[in-house]
Formats: sequence, structure tokens, C-alpha cells
Amino acid sequence: MTNLVASVAHWTACTEAEGPGRRFALWFQGCPLRCPGCCNPEMLPFDGGQKIPVSELVDRIFESQMQHGTEGVTLLGGEPLAHANIGSALARAIRPRGLSVMVFSGYTLEEARGLPEPAVAELLGLTDILVDGRYERELPDTQRRWIGSTNQRIHFLTDRYRADDPCWTKKNTLEIRLVNGELSVNGFPAKTAVGLWKPLAASQARPRSRKRREET
Repeated sequence: MTNLVASVAHWTACTEAEGPGRRFALWFQGCPLRCPGCCNPEMLPFDGGQKIPVSELVDRIFESQMQHGTEGVTLLGGEPLAHANIGSALARAIRPRGLSVMVFSGYTLEEARGLPEPAVAELLGLTDILVDGRYERELPDTQRRWIGSTNQRIHFLTDRYRADDPCWTKKNTLEIRLVNGELSVNGFPAKTAVGLWKPLAASQARPRSRKRREET
């Protein structure tokens, strides 16, 4: 893990808009898939993003656990399985501390299991919840929280979480933050929110928008 460096598009230390409970969310930079209407088109190219050592990310995750009581990490993108060596290294480091792992992937579980990289199988083996399948903008999901389109499936790969937990039927949210002069938005991929994750200049943001959650 010492020499591993992640290509990171964005990260949020504590969010309730990217899976059950309070979570550290990490968006990878780079995706080989090209889903029409992708919620994060800026994260598709493999060039760009921040280069952050995995050891530094682990430290930030543990800091979030101590400060915010986060219960797990959510890996998004981009495409997490295209960065499976990084994802599996993170998962190995954090699971002994009682943290869970949730992954959003454009690959179906069957496709993922057919990928040749050993790190993909390792990451799946360390994942508690996998949301799989390409995002279909013509099939918006209005029934399940955190899920973009109705074709996508939720796989509970361990017994830590359950499908009958009422958290899956609550309303979706957007979280808006103004931190160190930058405005960022994360949460439910509504059409009007496409690309809003991208930090904006402080001059474009209203000072009162320090942190706000909107139901959708």
C-alpha cells in the first residue's frame, strides 16, 4: 500500500447522501464506460484529478471516523472497478477498524466477476454493498434511495446491511457545501444536478449556502 497512489476526482469526509449512515465518499477519476447522461461526465477521462497516496486517504478516512462517527466508505466515480487495486487496498486497511465498504459500479456483478484483474475479485470480496449496472437516464428510480436508475441492482454481499432496512425507501437528498471558498454538491443524480459536483468559485456561491440539504 505504501507506494500506491489513487487518482481522485473528489472526496467528501462525511456524507449521508451516498449510502447508509454517515460515510466517507471517494470518487475516482477515470471510467472506461460511457453511460449516456452520466452524472459525473468530468470524471470519465483517466487523466486529471488529484494524485493522493493511499496511505493519506486511509488517514483521512480514520480521521473522519473519529470526528464524524462515519460507519463506512463509499467508492464511486468514474468507475471504482477500473481502480480496483486502489479500492481493495483501501478496503483491506479500513475493515479491521469496523468500517463498511459500499461500491457503485457501472459493471453488473456478472461482468465484474468476469474481469481478468485479480484486484476486482479482491475488492468484491471486501465489499458489503454493491450497486451495479449502467446508469440509464430514461429509467430514473424514484423508489429506492441512492439508486440512479431502475435497472441497477443492490447486492448485499455480507450480512452487515439488509434489504428490508427502511433507509432504502427514504427520500433522496443533495448536499451542498461551501468549504475553503469552493462550492461542491453531491447526492441524488437528478437531471438538474448533472455535473454539480464540480467545485465552483466562491464568487458564484451565496454565502448562506454553507451547507444545505434538499429533498428530491
